[in-house]
Amino acid sequence: MARPTELSTWQAPAATRPLAARVKAWAQRSRAELEQRLLGADFEERLAQLRQRYSEQRPDVFGLEVDALESAARFWSFFHRAYFRTEIHDIDRLPATGRVMVVANHSGQLPLDAVILGCSLFFDAERPRVARAMVDRWAATLPFVSSFFSRLGSVVGSQANARTLLEHDEALLVFPEGVRGIAKPFNQRYQLQDFGLGFMRIALATGTPILPVAVIGAEEQYINLGNSAMLARLFKMPVYPLIPQMYVPGGQLPLPTKYRLYFGEPLHFTGSPDESDEQLTERVFLVRQSIQQLLTTGLQRRRSAFF
Repeated sequence: MARPTELSTWQAPAATRPLAARVKAWAQRSRAELEQRLLGADFEERLAQLRQRYSEQRPDVFGLEVDALESAARFWSFFHRAYFRTEIHDIDRLPATGRVMVVANHSGQLPLDAVILGCSLFFDAERPRVARAMVDRWAATLPFVSSFFSRLGSVVGSQANARTLLEHDEALLVFPEGVRGIAKPFNQRYQLQDFGLGFMRIALATGTPILPVAVIGAEEQYINLGNSAMLARLFKMPVYPLIPQMYVPGGQLPLPTKYRLYFGEPLHFTGSPDESDEQLTERVFLVRQSIQQLLTTGLQRRRSAFF
């Protein structure tokens, strides 16, 4: 009597094995094509350039880790390439090396504009750069946030930290509007708020060129009807925006607006960081006007916030 076939030794009929193999090969090929679309064919090469810059012989002073950057880039590439479908103009104006201060308008309720700008500097510049963003002091008090941001290259916002980064020839990302910009109500979208003067003092002290950038698309990702001072005090937050979509299932995700980034010509300023506020205000006004012109041009060109 023949012995029954054991389950552990069973194999699919020969006729079906090629089909399974073809399905597996198709899945692997599709995944590889998707990764290439999101990350780019030169993703590993770009990472290698960063590893060379932030090597064990030249570690970052604030604890940046390229492995953490890689994980973040893989995750956010979907939002950069597919979800927000970022359209980029004149990024060749970004210096490939050396210190630079990237100054942009701020909006969107959550700092996704900083994330997308960071993606553009890594994925789309001729030579990858890390956007060293200044983190609000309030955000840095949240559990695990400070160490997490440090691994990705961000630091707590202070003049001392900013100067240190620029002295190491980094690309410093600055939003002079601060909380006033990111938390604007929807009826004030693309209206630049007052710029602080601190970034100009730092630029003058370190001889750093300023690269103005206009971010279009973030204003519509969350519809803010206003800000509640009472709730902000209750939750000990700098501002509490009233966003109805946040209370709808799935509404926590931003709307799939189309991001557009416009890079302006680098601006070079000379002078003393100890000049009066009035003298600095004139220079800051020129930066603000450069960003406003880029915003105006970009808004005139676009036909829709989503396409």
